[in-house]
Amino acid sequence: MEAQAKIASQFRIEGVVTEVRPLGNGNINDTFLVRTDGPDAYVLQRINNAVFKDVALLQHNIELVTSHIRAKLQKAGESDIARKVLTPIPLKDSTKTYFETQDGKFWRMTLLIKDSFTLEEVTPHSSYDAGRAFGRFEDMLSDLPEALGETIPDFHNMELRSRQFADAIAADAAGRMADPEVKELVTFLQEHDYEMCKAERMYREGILPKRICHCDTKVNNMLFDADGNVLCVIDLDTTMPGFVFSDFGDFMRTAANAVAEDDPDISKVAFRMEIFEAFTRGYLQSAAFLTDVERENLPYAAQLFPYMQAVRFLTDYINGDTYYKIAYPEHNLVRTRNQVTLFRSVSAHLPQMQEFIAGISL
Repeated sequence: MEAQAKIASQFRIEGVVTEVRPLGNGNINDTFLVRTDGPDAYVLQRINNAVFKDVALLQHNIELVTSHIRAKLQKAGESDIARKVLTPIPLKDSTKTYFETQDGKFWRMTLLIKDSFTLEEVTPHSSYDAGRAFGRFEDMLSDLPEALGETIPDFHNMELRSRQFADAIAADAAGRMADPEVKELVTFLQEHDYEMCKAERMYREGILPKRICHCDTKVNNMLFDADGNVLCVIDLDTTMPGFVFSDFGDFMRTAANAVAEDDPDISKVAFRMEIFEAFTRGYLQSAAFLTDVERENLPYAAQLFPYMQAVRFLTDYINGDTYYKIAYPEHNLVRTRNQVTLFRSVSAHLPQMQEFIAGISL
């Protein structure tokens, strides 16, 4: 870890680096724990600039978000603020919060939030906490004075995914459109295309606003203290303008499915209403800024994300598996079946979801 220690020493840290070791199991960035002979420890990350192509914009977004939240916490008179918001560390000789090595790799550091932990298990309790935390996160950023850039442009744009789907079908690059099952899945998904693209239409009509959203709402993207209280939201790379449907729907897709997204036994796929209800209750308690249109369309958001992911998986399968990593030849097809089944299950619960939301008093 000598190379990482040298990189860490480029940042404005206290003391001399004494230890560097891998931290966590993230899929995008490489993360390391850095200890020094000073009072603090740090988190060092190599930014995956194949995914986040504009590192300057990425880090500027994070600086704006964290400084705004810190100011809000200070104004509210909260204590222990360094544990309730991420603290980017600048370079020793610059205000920049990232370092580029000679081989074109980008690195950043944040202060380690001590005595904190993440949760992996999705339960009604952790889902309620997630709903409150992500709703509060959006609420604190609802008056951000400077616009953020898109770190991944069109990340959750369903109209774009629909066009990519149509292009893949027309090209049939891997010759898979002859498969009767593929044809059946294509027909089913295209039948729902217009309805699932309604967010972009509502935005153009001026009835759906864009917000600053986290766009990666998972239980393990929150830190808890030893008493089980939420400290802060982490993993801010995809924090950018979007529809609140992104934060709401993405959590539902990953957390409320009874099984993993690539479980081949679709008889086990089911939408867990207890997770929906817990997250929604917490979210609506803290996301006070929501308009009636946003609130009423949260069930649509729960539908949208398994639908979008089914389209993306099937697009990749038709293209010959060029985007997602696969473990076996039909992996993307299995994923598509799973997400289509989840979409059907969510759709069957629409009346229940609408009734539950209508019953929560503001």
